[in-house]
Amino acid sequence: MALRGPLLRLLRTQLNSPRLNQNRGHSVAILGAPFSKGQKRRGVEHGPKAIRDAGLVERLSNLDYSVHDFGDLSFPRLDKDENFMQVPFPRTVGGANKLLSTAVNGAVGAGHTCVMLGGDHSLAIGSVEGHSRQCPDLCLIWVDAHADVNTPLTSPSGNLHGQSVAFLLKELQDKMPKIPGFSWMKPFLSSSDLVYIGLRDVDPGEHDTLKNLGIQYFTMRDIDRMGIQRIMEVTLDSLLARKQRPIHLSFDIDAFDPSLAPATGTPVNGGLTYREGIYIAEEIHNTGLLSVMDLVEVNPVLGANSEAVEATAGLAVDVIASSLGQSREGANAAFQETPSPKQDTEQLRL
Repeated sequence: MALRGPLLRLLRTQLNSPRLNQNRGHSVAILGAPFSKGQKRRGVEHGPKAIRDAGLVERLSNLDYSVHDFGDLSFPRLDKDENFMQVPFPRTVGGANKLLSTAVNGAVGAGHTCVMLGGDHSLAIGSVEGHSRQCPDLCLIWVDAHADVNTPLTSPSGNLHGQSVAFLLKELQDKMPKIPGFSWMKPFLSSSDLVYIGLRDVDPGEHDTLKNLGIQYFTMRDIDRMGIQRIMEVTLDSLLARKQRPIHLSFDIDAFDPSLAPATGTPVNGGLTYREGIYIAEEIHNTGLLSVMDLVEVNPVLGANSEAVEATAGLAVDVIASSLGQSREGANAAFQETPSPKQDTEQLRL
C-alpha cells in the first residue's frame, strides 16, 4: 500500500527528528481516523470533523502547544470482505488498524503527544499497537461504559469495536481465533497493564475475562461508592507504583451519561458526570506521562438535533484539553457547564 498524505508526512517527520521524544509535552499531533466498520451504526466516521469543528485545534493552541493537525487518514475500501464467524468487515477493520498503527508509531517517534480522533473504538487496536512500538512498557487506561474485551466466541454482536482489548492482551492469545486482516497483530499487553473506568454494560463473557485475569476495573457503582478521587489514586498507583511509564488513554465518549453526550452509538444511562470525566483527564495530565490519547465514538448522525451534536463534540474537546493541561481554575468560558439536550437513551447496543 502506497503511503500518502498525513501518514507520509508523519514518517518524514520521524526520520528527520534528531532524537525521539525530545518535544513530547510541548508538541501535539492530531490524527483523524474517520472509520465506522467496527460497528453497524453509520455516522461515527464524521466524528473527527465534529470534534475539530468544536474548536479542538484552537483550544490546544491556547495551551501553548505546538499543534500539528495531520488531517484524516484515508482508509481503503475492499470490494470483498466476507464475515468471519459472525464478525463483519474483519479485513477492512484489520487493514485500517494496521494503517493507523503506522501513523501513531510515526507521531510518537517524532516526539509528539498523539491525539487520535475516531471513528469507532475498534481503532484502539491500531492506536495502542502503534504506540507500543515506540513505548513497549506503556500502560492503558480505558474509560468506557463497555469493557470491549469480547472475542468472536463470546461477542453477542460480532462487532469488532466490542473486541478491541482482546486483541491486545497476551493472556487471551489462545482464545482469539485467527481473524482475517489481523495477521500483523500480535498481543503485547499484560492484564496488569490495564485499568478500566466507568463500566456499566459488561457482557457475560467479558465479566468472566475480567475476573479470571484479575484485571483492575471500576464500575459506576464503584465510582459512587469510592468517589472519583480515590478511583484515580488507585488507578495510577496500580499502573505506576513500580515504574513511571507512558500512559495510553483510550476514552469512549459513551463513558459519560447520555444526557451529556447524546450523539453516540451505544449510550448507557448512569454514566460519568461532567466533573468526573474531566477529573479523570486532569489527573492523567498531572502525571506528566500521557503519551497517546484516543477520543472515539462521537457520532453526529445520531444526535437528535444540532445542539446534541455540539454538546457531544464540545465535551470531547473538553476532555482532550483537560488531558493536555487545561485547568478549570479561572474564568474560562470553555468550561462553563450548560444544560445538554435530552434524547431517548433507551437504545440497544448493536
